[in-house]
Amino acid sequence: MERLKIYAIDGALLGFFMLSACVSVVVLEYPASPVHAAVTSSFARRALVGLAMGVTAACLIYSPWGKRSGAFMNPAVVLCHARLGKLSVRDVLGYVGAQLLGSASGVLLAVTLMPGLVSDPSVNYVVTTPNGGATTAFAAEFTLSFLMLSTVTTLNRSARLAPYTGMAAAVLVALFIAVEAPLSGMSINPARSFGSALWARLWSGFWIYLTAPVLGMLAGVELQRWLSARHDSVCGKLTHDETIECFVRCHCLKGSKAVP
Repeated sequence: MERLKIYAIDGALLGFFMLSACVSVVVLEYPASPVHAAVTSSFARRALVGLAMGVTAACLIYSPWGKRSGAFMNPAVVLCHARLGKLSVRDVLGYVGAQLLGSASGVLLAVTLMPGLVSDPSVNYVVTTPNGGATTAFAAEFTLSFLMLSTVTTLNRSARLAPYTGMAAAVLVALFIAVEAPLSGMSINPARSFGSALWARLWSGFWIYLTAPVLGMLAGVELQRWLSARHDSVCGKLTHDETIECFVRCHCLKGSKAVP
């Protein structure tokens, strides 16, 4: 039962992230929104969406739930930890299943709370599509995923810096959305793209969001394993805390605990 609770927590975290994404895009992109009328620059609006999502990510990562589950919220990150031997096949299935359900539920909740707004073409369920072309979008998603995982694992090598890993990841999310979104929609998360595509019924280029983030993050893991003398020291967790017992084994902080 404890494992199921952990999986559900992680799925709920992604659900809240998707709800925030829908609200942010409605506020900034829906034509009748006063904020949309006030902010005429498309880049400025993307930057504000990025800021909102970065803040959302940081709040979720450093929340008690985030500290308890590891705040993965991403099947690609889960698979990376499986590659590192920190999660079992059962855990992978549990996390990924909960993340897919959480993402879809978050969008559905937004649709329920804002009828007619999330489905408007200007928002379109915050679906991610390869607007820059399939090759460009794949390269962008792969690169951003590689950079995210590499940044996280590098910071986690230092016990002094590890507590700030989540903040760094949140900053990257904000920057990626502001700069890269016109190319691929900035996903780096298969479950995030699934939740939007399901309700938008738009699967154009969905294979990109299933493969590029996973391959990019796994490439980052392999690089870190090559650079590190001890493979068990490579960690992709976004949150570390000595006061809340985390589900995933981690040696980034002295005194860290893990559920066996």
